[in-house]
Amino acid sequence: MDLLAKRNRLREIISSLDRTLIAYSGGVDSAYLAYAAHQALGSEMLAVIADSPSLARFQFEDAISFAREQQIPLEVIQTSEMERPEYARNDGSRCFHCKDELFTVMEDFARGHNFHSIAYGVNVDDQGDFRPGQKAASLHHIAAPLLQAGLSKAEVRDLARHAGLRIWDKPASACLSSRIEYGRPVTQEALTAVERGEDAVRALGFRQFRVRHHGQLVRIEIAREELPKALTIELFSEFTRIFKALGFLYVTIDAEGFRSGSMNAVLPAESLIKMSS
Repeated sequence: MDLLAKRNRLREIISSLDRTLIAYSGGVDSAYLAYAAHQALGSEMLAVIADSPSLARFQFEDAISFAREQQIPLEVIQTSEMERPEYARNDGSRCFHCKDELFTVMEDFARGHNFHSIAYGVNVDDQGDFRPGQKAASLHHIAAPLLQAGLSKAEVRDLARHAGLRIWDKPASACLSSRIEYGRPVTQEALTAVERGEDAVRALGFRQFRVRHHGQLVRIEIAREELPKALTIELFSEFTRIFKALGFLYVTIDAEGFRSGSMNAVLPAESLIKMSS
């Protein structure tokens, strides 16, 4: 199926949902889904973003700006995943509990505001990664229009680019909690250190990167095409200054560069199987 046919199929799928809430974070997938839903449903859709400690302020503010630019109706809700012990303990099921909280709050909102369905922006490529949040979506019967239309990440970006949306090449960015090594509790202090560190790395001109929190050690992943810029004595000194001021004792640059989901590599196979089943 070519891209135009997939776009038309996506519109048909969304139109069949009637009054719909879109789980919105401002990333490429959820932003394009919100845009497409607004095109198909008009005022019969509403994008919903969770104002959560695990969503960086930079991302939160950009998501609100994009919705405003496209005149997409938007509601900000509060979620309380940090209050769930099973989320805060940060094992392989953390993402499940985060999405379970989000979809529970969205279901309550939907019932109170006469919305008939909820959709989120999972795509075909997401099926090949460890994503416990998809299990939560399935349990809550959340619609997945991009996936149903057979759209890959690259195709979603292409559709966003053809639509003239500035977010078409926005770097992927998971929640701040995904930067904290499994088994280390998710705390406000740790999230703040990661967020401030990433703000500082962004201010140095880097575009695709992650700050990984390993307790006293911070591991900075930078996209391979940008990595040569980071490998200078001057920037080593700057990274050291930034991250020691944030409380880290050891500052490292990861020689493999940026990899989405790199924390999952340390999970035992039985954890991956359990959360995928």
